[in-house]
Amino acid sequence: MTRLILRDGTRENSFTPVDSVDALSLVDGAILVPLEVIDTALSDGRNTPIGLVVGNAIPETAIHPYLNRVSLIAITFPAFSDGRGLSLAMRLRRAGFTGTLRARGPVIADQFRDLLACGFDEIELPDGVAERQPEAQWRTAQEVVTLHYQQSYDHGSSILQKRLAARSKG
Repeated sequence: MTRLILRDGTRENSFTPVDSVDALSLVDGAILVPLEVIDTALSDGRNTPIGLVVGNAIPETAIHPYLNRVSLIAITFPAFSDGRGLSLAMRLRRAGFTGTLRARGPVIADQFRDLLACGFDEIELPDGVAERQPEAQWRTAQEVVTLHYQQSYDHGSSILQKRLAARSKG
């Protein structure tokens, strides 16, 4: 089972990926399905959590009908250098998604704090990345950068906001 890196620890992945409508009946428990399968999965009357996996280039509007119907949205990053998933995560949070947001793919420890700041709750790493960057490296990266130029989802103040506040105090 895949390990997930969270803000304050790790845990096992409890969602089983299901890639086709035909495979839905073969899986008990929490499932993670692509957009092509989500309507069937939701209409099946399951009593288990359902997650939606999407690419990082999908329009946010394609996901809107499911924001209140799924417990997890997993955004796939094709490469660590492709940051579109960060923007998508922030837009989903601003649109009202309160469930779990998961980043999937070859992101790196240096991006951990930014992933959290954009609204991600957990990171699912490919085995190769997990072997090269153990959890301790992710924890260190989480604490290295404490100031940001961008405003974050988690309501921390940016460097500009802190400077403006200090200037207004005198």
